[in-house]
Amino acid sequence: MLKRKKFWKRVGYVLGCILLLLLIGAIYVVQVSKVKPPVIKDMSSLQLQRTDHGNGFYTIKDSWFRHSKSGLFEMYVDGPPFEMGVINGKLSKELVVRQEDHFAEQISKLVPSDFQRHYLKYLIGFFNRNLDKNVKEEYLEEIYGVSESASPKYQYLGSNYQRILNYHAAHDIGHAVQNLALVGCTSFGTWGAMSQDSTMIIGRNFDFYVGDKFAQDKIVAFFNPQQGHKFMTVTWGGFIGAVSGMNDQGLSVTINAAKTALPTSSATPVSLVTREILQYAKNINEAIAIAKSRKMFVSESFLVASANDNKAVIIEKTPNALDVYDPHKDYIICANHFQSPSLSKTEMNVQQEKESASMYRYKRLAQLLDENGKNSVQKTINILRDQKGLNGANIGMGNEKAINQLIAHHSVVFEPKKLIVWVSTSPWQLGQYVAYDLKKIFALHGLKDNHEIIDSSLTIAPDSFLLTPAYKNFIVFRTLKQRILDGGKVDVDSLIASNPEFYYSYVLAGDYLYKQKNYSAALHNYQVALTKVIATKQEEEHIRKQIRKITEK
Repeated sequence: MLKRKKFWKRVGYVLGCILLLLLIGAIYVVQVSKVKPPVIKDMSSLQLQRTDHGNGFYTIKDSWFRHSKSGLFEMYVDGPPFEMGVINGKLSKELVVRQEDHFAEQISKLVPSDFQRHYLKYLIGFFNRNLDKNVKEEYLEEIYGVSESASPKYQYLGSNYQRILNYHAAHDIGHAVQNLALVGCTSFGTWGAMSQDSTMIIGRNFDFYVGDKFAQDKIVAFFNPQQGHKFMTVTWGGFIGAVSGMNDQGLSVTINAAKTALPTSSATPVSLVTREILQYAKNINEAIAIAKSRKMFVSESFLVASANDNKAVIIEKTPNALDVYDPHKDYIICANHFQSPSLSKTEMNVQQEKESASMYRYKRLAQLLDENGKNSVQKTINILRDQKGLNGANIGMGNEKAINQLIAHHSVVFEPKKLIVWVSTSPWQLGQYVAYDLKKIFALHGLKDNHEIIDSSLTIAPDSFLLTPAYKNFIVFRTLKQRILDGGKVDVDSLIASNPEFYYSYVLAGDYLYKQKNYSAALHNYQVALTKVIATKQEEEHIRKQIRKITEK
C-alpha cells in the first residue's frame, strides 16, 4: 500500500513538472512573440487628417489617394518614414481594413478550427520573433505608421503593428511551408535587336492567388521617400513592400518564387528586399550589393532591368547563397527555377525543373518570343495573356503550365528607359492595360483636383477572349470548382463540359465522386485526367494514388 502511494506521488510529481514546463514554455512563447514597435521621436503626423473631396478622392498635404475609372486605386505619398506610413494608412484606411478582413477570411477557410488558428498565431509569432531585427529601421517606422490605421478587431492575433509587420512575411511563410503553386509567376524582357525600337521592355504576371477578394483592391502606388529614389509599385492596402516596381532611375524589379527548404527562423521578407532595391539602387551592381547584404528565409529570383546598364539580369538568392544569371543576349526569361551557374545545379533546383510547371512555361515563353520576332509592348501583353501550351496545344483554361493561368493578382509591363509602366485591370490580365508616365506623375507635386493620371493614348485594349463563349465557360468552371471546395453539390457533367481539356476538371470530378463512393465513375475521370497535360508531378502522383486505392478495393 505504501509503495503504491509512493508510486502515485512520483507520477503526480512528474506530471506536475511537465505541466509546469508546458506553462513556462507557453509563457515564453507568448512573451517572445510580442514585438515592440520602434521608438518614434516625432509622432505629430498622427494628428494629420485626410481631406475628403468626394468620389473616393482624398488628400493629406501633397499626398493623395483616388479611385481611377479603370478600377485601379492610385496613391502618392511622400515624407519621412513614419509620416509616410501614417499618411499611407490614413489615405487608404478602408483598403487596409478590408485587406486584413480578406486575409483573415482566407485563413479561416484554410484553417477552420479556432483552436488550430489560436495555435498558429503563437507558432507564427514565435517564428517571426526576430523579424524586426532583420528589417531596416525606416521600414519598421513606415509599417508602424501604416498600422495605426489597421482594424482594432484583430487584436487577439497581436497588436496592429505586429500583425501588419507579420503580413509582410506572409508570402515567404506560405511559399516556404507549402511551396505553393499559387506563386508560379512568369517574367521576361527584351532589348536591343530583340525589341522593335531597341527599347528595353519587361513583362510579368504576378500569379499569387489567395482568393478573389484579395485581388479586388489593387493600388498603383507612387512613393517619394525622404531618402533614396522615387519609385512606383503595384500593391495592396497596408503593404509597403514591393513585388513589382520601377524607380525614377529606370530600374525595375519583379520577383519569382523558387523551390525552397523549410526555414528555421525568420529573416528579411523578400518584398522588403525588393523595396530596398527600388529605393536605393540605380543600376544592376547596386541591386546585387543590396541583395547580398540581406539574409532571406526563402529562395527567390529577382529580375532586375536597368536603363543605365541597358540590360536585365536575374539575381538568384537562397537563404545561404546568391548568384547572378546574365543571359548575354538581348532577352531574358524567368519562371520558377534557377538558371545561374551554381544554383541551377543544386539538387532542389533540378527537382523543381523536373516536377513543377516552371520549365514547361519557360519553354513556351521561349517559343513565343521566337515566333513573334521583334518585341513590342502589345506583343509583350499578348504573351502575358497566352493560355496555350507548347506548340499552341490546348491544355485547358487555368493550367499552371500556361503563361496566363487566369489567377494573376496583377500583370505589368515596364519600359525602363522611357519610365513608363502599364498595369493590367480586372479580370486578371484580360482587362485593359493602362499606362503611367513616371516623369509626369512625380512632376505633379500633389494632386489638387480629382482627375485621371493615366496616359490614355497608350492604353492597351482588353483581351478579346472576354467576349467568347470560352470565357463564360471558364466562369462556370470556377463557380462549380468553388462549390466543390466548399462542400456543395455539383453536376459533374457540367463541370467537365465547362473546361474539357483541363486535367484538373477530371481530378475535381474524380475526387468529388470518390467521396460519394461512386468509385467506377471516379476511376474513369482519373484515367481521363492522365491523358491531359498535368501541371506538376505531385498532382500526377495524387491521381495515380487515387487509381490504386480504387483498383485495390
